[in-house]
Amino acid sequence: MEYNFREIEAKWQKFWADNQTFKAENTSEKPKFYVLDMFPYPSGAGLHVGHPLGYIASDIYARYKRHKGFNVMHPQGYDSFGLPAEQYAIQTGQHPAITTEANIATYRKQLDKIGFSFDWSREVRTSDPNYYKWTQWIFIQLFESYYCNEANQARAISELIQIFETEGNSKINAACDEDTAVFSAEDWKNYSEEEQQKILLKYRLTFLSETEVNWCPALGTVLANDEIVNGVSERGGHTVVRKKMKQWSMRITAYAQRLLDGLDKIDWPQPLKDAQTYWIGRSEGAMVSFKVADFDAKIEVFTTRPDTIYGVSFMTLAPEHELVSKITTPQQKEAVEAYVKATAKRSELDRMADVKTISGVFTGAYALHPFTGEKVQIWIGDYVLASYGTGAVMAVPCGDERDYAFAKHFNIEIPNIFEGVDISNEACSTKEGIKIANSDFLNGLTYKKAMKRIIYEIEQKGIGYGKINYRLRDAVFSRQRYWGEPFPVYYKNGLPQMISKKYLPIVLPEVEKYLPTEDGKPPLGNATVWAWDTVKNEVVSIDLINGETIFPLELNTMPGWAGSSQYFNRYMDANNNEEMFSKEAINYWQDVDLYIGGSEHATGHLLYSRFWQKFMFDRGFVPTDEYAKKLINQGMITGTSAFVYRVEGENKFVSKGLKSNFKVQPIHSDVSFVNASDELDIEAFKNWREEYKEAEFILEDGKYIVGREVEKMSKSKYNVVNPDEICEEYGADSLRLFEMFLGPLEQSKPWKTSGISGVYSFLKKLWKLYIVNGEFSVSDDAPTKDELKTLHKTIKKVEEDIANFSFNTSVSTFMIAVNELTALKCNKRAILEPLAIIIEPYAPHIAEELWHKLGHTSSVATEDFPIFEAQHLVESSKEYPVSFNGKMRFKLELPLDMSKEDIEKTVLAHQKTQDQLQGRTPKKVIIVSGKIINIVG
Repeated sequence: MEYNFREIEAKWQKFWADNQTFKAENTSEKPKFYVLDMFPYPSGAGLHVGHPLGYIASDIYARYKRHKGFNVMHPQGYDSFGLPAEQYAIQTGQHPAITTEANIATYRKQLDKIGFSFDWSREVRTSDPNYYKWTQWIFIQLFESYYCNEANQARAISELIQIFETEGNSKINAACDEDTAVFSAEDWKNYSEEEQQKILLKYRLTFLSETEVNWCPALGTVLANDEIVNGVSERGGHTVVRKKMKQWSMRITAYAQRLLDGLDKIDWPQPLKDAQTYWIGRSEGAMVSFKVADFDAKIEVFTTRPDTIYGVSFMTLAPEHELVSKITTPQQKEAVEAYVKATAKRSELDRMADVKTISGVFTGAYALHPFTGEKVQIWIGDYVLASYGTGAVMAVPCGDERDYAFAKHFNIEIPNIFEGVDISNEACSTKEGIKIANSDFLNGLTYKKAMKRIIYEIEQKGIGYGKINYRLRDAVFSRQRYWGEPFPVYYKNGLPQMISKKYLPIVLPEVEKYLPTEDGKPPLGNATVWAWDTVKNEVVSIDLINGETIFPLELNTMPGWAGSSQYFNRYMDANNNEEMFSKEAINYWQDVDLYIGGSEHATGHLLYSRFWQKFMFDRGFVPTDEYAKKLINQGMITGTSAFVYRVEGENKFVSKGLKSNFKVQPIHSDVSFVNASDELDIEAFKNWREEYKEAEFILEDGKYIVGREVEKMSKSKYNVVNPDEICEEYGADSLRLFEMFLGPLEQSKPWKTSGISGVYSFLKKLWKLYIVNGEFSVSDDAPTKDELKTLHKTIKKVEEDIANFSFNTSVSTFMIAVNELTALKCNKRAILEPLAIIIEPYAPHIAEELWHKLGHTSSVATEDFPIFEAQHLVESSKEYPVSFNGKMRFKLELPLDMSKEDIEKTVLAHQKTQDQLQGRTPKKVIIVSGKIINIVG
């Protein structure tokens, strides 16, 4: 009876689907356990073998927890909105929904083939109106909320309005725009409805504002910072410029401190926590005002080192700062405008990362030092960002390396304010042990004392105040794209109005063109029906906009992170059409127990989703303010790329060992043309592309040997391995075991297909344990001591490994167990039944088949995990090394409970001892129980 994995795997995948084996109930007497994967974006390329790594790990854990008596929810879905489908639509004219549907079908087929225990009854797709209805609903809740700093939580905007009506806003301590004016209750009552709405927009947690954004003209959309790499768009490598646009934003800054504090109570990887901590960027310092000489203007600066204020010798504004155009002198206007234009072509990330380039332009204007009254030059420089702090810095070159380099480059004065410190070659950025000098009342003070004194003096002079600042900026929430969640917003007199929940979802309309309109509006500007009728409460033709009842809808769509910011909660009650989730469901599941996904989402999805969860908690929608107790970042499976070497200027390729004799250009070859010995199939390569058909190949020993390099597995590098092909040749169980066997889950590791044959051989060896004389057969005889020892050693190790997420060592443990049981010729039911359960989380298909052949009708996935019994690992005897004068001569197995006297009698009576002594009486017999016997003669 052969191990026919194709037949076995197809059979059990159908069984699980037909019987909904892994469907989780929202009520159970069992304890709950929620295992979550970061859901995939369904790209046209499908899955490669690197993608399932985290899914296999989470599946092992989910299956194990079912065995341990938990009601496990392990859902899956698709992050199906996004730019790639839209770009494909622009190129081909095919609707993104069609592309996305086809890609999802491919992904589902691939995922099913690997045998995951997903509860597909809870599937979500972010592009499904039944899903994004609830994203729209959350947006409305954010719009109808503000952040009360005193209560440290979000509250209904209706409460704020009541306060405005009774006492104005002078006593309100709430997160709001910095330019919010103070008004009385009487003022509020006298404001028009339009004026009141504009004020409320300054407090709402989602609001409209003029914002500096990363605009990508080629893609026709705004990009988040994490969508830009080396100054160009991550997708397509297009130019990105800074541009001011009216955008929806989320007031995530209100939650900055809570987002920091919350990191202390979740079990997430420290590098990920560090990334979020840095991104949020908490710093303590002071706000200080510098008057601009000869202008009715002030420059507001946040500084973490107000104690160095006497060292200010110039100021630098971000090129985008609103004062630049106002204060620049006529003589400097041309140079300043040229610099501003050039800076607009660089992304913020690029400017932050570029610490080597020193550039800037003098505006011709001067600021007045708030303590000395002296004039200091005002420059602009691209190392200052408009989105960080106030977009202005007070430059203290003696105390900051970047200011120092700037001052040196432009020959600006560098006054020294540090006692006994030489700044002739570099700035002094040290705080501890340094005293202030040349600073009036601060002279002789250490950092801590100087900080307290200067903040006091600043506040006394009325030129500023002590402040805690954050690097985190409010999150832009608009994209000029088609393929995304529509906003539930229409505009009345230019002001946003929310559409009631009962009319949701506002469904994405059909458009003929997916590019922005000719006048620069987002793609939804191409929709013929994209207006809101407030009487009919439906979307109507845009041509009808007139009168009092029909108003334009928002043309932007939500960003990619909108759909992923609450999907984990929607899974809890995915088919509920009346609510995002019922109270019963959310109160039962509470939160995610284990979340597995990539670290690349640290400052994107994983930060924004924490923000939304805290908001939902504040408003009483969810019971916890952190949604995932434990998170693991899986490492990457890298590909082993293959390179051919083209002689420069010729259609000639030289083998790896001969390339040093030529000037060559390495070119990626498809890895499918290369065998295990790194030999290229020349004919396959020549037929790959037209330009290679007539190519000449210079061989070594009659072969063309390629170069190899480990790189990120990518379609563009032609090093992708399709899991379908692995499943077809070796089986899904082999793929699952091999991916775990490659190395620790969190580490990156290279893929080498040739290594999978060893795992496949192991599965065949496991299968043979249950086969006697070609037939399936197990014995009901009692197991031996050695057989029980192997079983319980395996149970213990595998449970320890799963608890520690050390899945690679579990695979080794299985191999050792099967080898030992094969050597023992074990075919005992008492051993082989629990063995099938133990291996089920890792290799579920073969486990199900073996369980069925053992005579069971239920799924092995629902069986209790075998209980480890320590007694089977307790040794009853010990093989002692017997030494004579310190030299070991033979070994003797004796009971561990034998007394020293009996051990001595037994060993002295042994024939081998007599042979060694040859009639002599030993001087001493040294016995260490359980360890050694040494006869001193």
